[in-house]
Amino acid sequence: MTPLPQSPLSIERVEAFTFRAPIATPVRTSFGEMHDRPAVFVRVTDTDGAMGWGEVWCNFPACGAEHRARLVETVMRPLLVGKSFTGPEEAYALLTERTAVLAIQSGEPGPIAQAIAGLDLALWDLCARRAKQPLWRYLGGTSDQVTVYASGINPDHPQDTVAACKAQGYTAFKLKIGFGQDRDLANLKAIRQQFGQDFNLMADANQAWSLNDACQMAPRLSEFALTWLEEPLRADRPVSEWQALGAACTTPLAAGENIMGEANFHDMLDHAPTKVIQPDIAKWGGISGCWPVIQAIQAKGRMYCPHYLGAGVGLLASAHLLAAVGGGGMLEIDSNPNPLRSRVAGPLNQIVDGSAHLGEEVGVGVPVQLQLAL
Repeated sequence: MTPLPQSPLSIERVEAFTFRAPIATPVRTSFGEMHDRPAVFVRVTDTDGAMGWGEVWCNFPACGAEHRARLVETVMRPLLVGKSFTGPEEAYALLTERTAVLAIQSGEPGPIAQAIAGLDLALWDLCARRAKQPLWRYLGGTSDQVTVYASGINPDHPQDTVAACKAQGYTAFKLKIGFGQDRDLANLKAIRQQFGQDFNLMADANQAWSLNDACQMAPRLSEFALTWLEEPLRADRPVSEWQALGAACTTPLAAGENIMGEANFHDMLDHAPTKVIQPDIAKWGGISGCWPVIQAIQAKGRMYCPHYLGAGVGLLASAHLLAAVGGGGMLEIDSNPNPLRSRVAGPLNQIVDGSAHLGEEVGVGVPVQLQLAL
């Protein structure tokens, strides 16, 4: 496995900033809606003055952003400030070990893992900034180009969203499904009829179906030549159900955004028929935890396509990590309006022929405007 670079850290300050941006149209999934766009950005400062930015996943529940920010401030900050580490990996390991019992006792392994992940992203950004390199190069990448796709396409008039995204330079699209067979199939048919077959189209059920539901739907999806079917089953369903669905489904299966822990990813890689694996680096693992998982994904001949549906800092980090590891995967970019993404994501607002170039800004390239605003 390719090792991550080492850079000593001595943490002076850890800060969390919570934002909520109003939106006109809710973001719809099979399990709920977002009526605003939240974000928790974290900033870590070293004793030498170096600074890095990260983002903590906080989409659900609706009250989740403020809670996760408090976890950063009250649980994680005391574990980091005044401590020295050989690099982000050691800090990640300490945070994970020192909060393991708390995660069980509080019944909150997800929010705690998300807080750790966001801080890990900030530490890697800090190290790359201090090295005066873009993160993709600091992690060993050789190209700043990433292939992207437009995601989060709502079930209301999805062909209009696809048309708008095509005009922005996108060439691949992912539709939200799980809203009833008739509606899902009608939406997929409308997209294919209007835009043809010569592009990547994916569908995301957001864990909406039982195994029986998924097996009934699977043959009806074959006519749409989907690049993948994402999370047709709940992430906590046994591998045997994924195997049964794989036997009934000709469409490649995708999952991973709701998997926590390296061992659980290896279980999927070893036993489930998923072809596309989608860790979310702001939800679990950051870069330190996901790096060995990505290495395993690629060693098994699967495709790594990072999941991301948040604000701009985590999206940039996801893009830099994908550029660093290569492998032909695609970066997910939310098609729904979100100023906390678009005002921060810089080069990812400039899509040409389905790809973006990250450029030479140091770290993940968080704009100076955001730094000054905070």
